[in-house]
Amino acid sequence: MSEVDLDELAQRVESADQTLAQQARDRQARLLRPAGAFGRLEEVAAWAATVQGSCPPRPFARPRVVVLAADHGVARRGVSANPPETTARLVRSIVAGGGLVNVLAARAGASVRVVDLAVDADLEDLPVIGHKVRRGSDDLAVGPALSRDEADRALRAGMAIVDEEVDAGADLLVAADLGVGATTPAATLTALLTGSDVAPMVGRGSGIDDRTWMIKCAAVRDSARRGRELLPDPIGLLAEAGGVDLAATTGFLVQAALRRTPVLLDGVVSTAAALLAHRISFRSRGWWLAGHRSPDPAHERALERLQLEPVLDFGIRLGTGTGALLALPVVQAAIAVLADLEPVDLSAATGPA
Repeated sequence: MSEVDLDELAQRVESADQTLAQQARDRQARLLRPAGAFGRLEEVAAWAATVQGSCPPRPFARPRVVVLAADHGVARRGVSANPPETTARLVRSIVAGGGLVNVLAARAGASVRVVDLAVDADLEDLPVIGHKVRRGSDDLAVGPALSRDEADRALRAGMAIVDEEVDAGADLLVAADLGVGATTPAATLTALLTGSDVAPMVGRGSGIDDRTWMIKCAAVRDSARRGRELLPDPIGLLAEAGGVDLAATTGFLVQAALRRTPVLLDGVVSTAAALLAHRISFRSRGWWLAGHRSPDPAHERALERLQLEPVLDFGIRLGTGTGALLALPVVQAAIAVLADLEPVDLSAATGPA
């Protein structure tokens, strides 16, 4: 099978209709409340109108969290406070309904799906199969994380997952990550794609100490050194300095835009993939909304480069879609205000001069 034709894919992505954003602003101007009183949530509601192609927008009826699970070879180097086998344990917990993402999704009216893309464990007894590329990635500190074929397969997997979810009726997707060590390739890709120095992009992730942070910095430095020459080649870059989950999320984000389906971004892993997805198709960005801002410096830098202002800033540094899910009720509330409040006829209210 030939590689995904990224140029052809990008050409098929259409921009979200910005005329709907202006219609939303015009409607907001006629709501009976002080102008601008709803703050940034007015822009959130306007975004909902653009991605739905409708003003007023409708509450999202079938939001879906997709947890893309994958292990990273670099985790065996000790770049995280958690041991590598934590990924498989968390997958089992979420499938059983006992994860934090399950609790938050239930509160937000969303459903959860976990996909085993590259967990370094046998999970054949769980309903997470169908898109596995390999068991874990290789250690990106010393060489490519994936082969080029594996990166392409992961990209295709993310695209296929979106098609499955949209065809099943999802009207809003949350791209969630799960994998020990994932913030290491995320920092590498963010540094490369934003032209930033490496060390300032390396965060504390799972709450690592200074020694572990230095190990993580060295891994990101060495991976970025090799990946720099691959910047014009998205698939090659994902193979060298990414991982199965990052490649799949990149495909996920572009395909969601192609299918005209909005995505609520979560933390540093999804925004690192969004940087690359934006390079592949700049029109994709209009279909995304940043759920939150984490303390991770690479997350802050990626949001800045993508010009995405997050809904929440609560200092959350846990992945698996938690920040995005906390933002979802706020998004729904913003839609409700725009849709359910009746505009007033300002000319009639003012009366004759």
